[in-house]
Amino acid sequence: MALSPAILVLDLPPSALAGIDLLSFTVTPRFRGVKDLPRGLHFIFTGSSTAFSIRHGLWIRIARPTSGTQQLIVTRWDPSTETLALEQDPAENLRWRANIGEFWREGLTPYRQSSSSPDATSPQQEPSDWPTLTSQVTPALLSRITQDTPRTFWSLTSASSAARDLDHIPGLSAAEAVLHPEKDLRFLPIDLKQTWPAGATGRERTEAAQDRSWALGELVTKHCGEVGGDEVVGEMQFCFLMVLALNNWSCLEQWKRILTLLFTCRKAVVTFPDLFVRAIAALRLQLSHCKDAEGGLIDLADEGGSLLKSLLVRFRQGLDTLPTLEVQDVVDELDDLEAYLKDEHSWQFGGTFAKSGVLELEDGEQVRMDTTVYDEEDESGEYAPQMVDLTPEQMKELGIESVGDLRAKLNGTKLHDEDVAEEVVEESDGQESEGSGSDDDEEDQDLEDMDARY
Repeated sequence: MALSPAILVLDLPPSALAGIDLLSFTVTPRFRGVKDLPRGLHFIFTGSSTAFSIRHGLWIRIARPTSGTQQLIVTRWDPSTETLALEQDPAENLRWRANIGEFWREGLTPYRQSSSSPDATSPQQEPSDWPTLTSQVTPALLSRITQDTPRTFWSLTSASSAARDLDHIPGLSAAEAVLHPEKDLRFLPIDLKQTWPAGATGRERTEAAQDRSWALGELVTKHCGEVGGDEVVGEMQFCFLMVLALNNWSCLEQWKRILTLLFTCRKAVVTFPDLFVRAIAALRLQLSHCKDAEGGLIDLADEGGSLLKSLLVRFRQGLDTLPTLEVQDVVDELDDLEAYLKDEHSWQFGGTFAKSGVLELEDGEQVRMDTTVYDEEDESGEYAPQMVDLTPEQMKELGIESVGDLRAKLNGTKLHDEDVAEEVVEESDGQESEGSGSDDDEEDQDLEDMDARY
């Protein structure tokens, strides 16, 4: 009898946590693993308990079945280190393969992605979002991120992290954060603090900070190889799934970095329309699984989802400035995403919002409440623009020698006109003595105006 692909998870303690793909469960003493695995990539993970703990996982690849050969992956839980690893002993692998018939029916649970219908005759036919959630995850991507050599399995844990995130993992001590120092996750290099080319001028830097299309183009061209933008979507999918299964903090941070980079681009939408269509479609499906994340790591409540909401509002505003025909597919996908968020999470996009109102408490008392949720969108409150006076040190860093010099720079770059109030910059007494002629007169007049106002 030909047996279907299976994975053995041996020596798990009673009441330990185990899971595969989107389904997790508490193991029983008879549990030995999962059978009837569909072809493709899968993620098996374990933990010493169902409470918060370091979780260990393995990505495995189930190949196309061949006649007379069963694909059997043997893993073992090490109670001394509380880690999950592949069985490396060839003799043990042969022994378990020879005896698998003894516990095939009772010890192996059929692959499924929900806790209902455990006696289904064809569990592999059960509808599942897993293939779509991993549509752009490839063995090459897994090898790059985990730094495991190309093969049929790749490992990581809750404590695995990119070097940039090591100091920010909540709930872990320094020792736990480097539990597996060799497992440095190698994410795509996204630096949101420098999204402009070397040698860029002040204006170019400002434009590149507002529209990060150059940074996205550099990322796709230099770091994504032949697959191009699909590598970005694949890493976005990988990170989200590792948040769901392992509560991996570094993956959550990278997921947010990818979203921030994508949704602060404007010109790149015309250059990489397929990338944005796939990314938005992937995000919509991911958000439908946010409730599966433990500990509120991905919270779509108004306050928790403020980052995503502000990104989507900004992205919509950028799309409105582009030729409709060139980005129509992206607009349609964004419409579907916004419709989902409105229907399922009562999000509101566009228009005006009530910033104050009366809230009735459980005892009937009515109190007036104000909200600052939308201040960032409206550039009000703490997000309102401010005019400040430059200190002499700041002027020196900006290459400004005097108020007259600043005025000349502003006129040269056409950043203001006669109707815009002139910025007043106070200089030190030492600098005030420098310069001559009309510049000194203009500076004195500016200082007198400032004294009159303040």
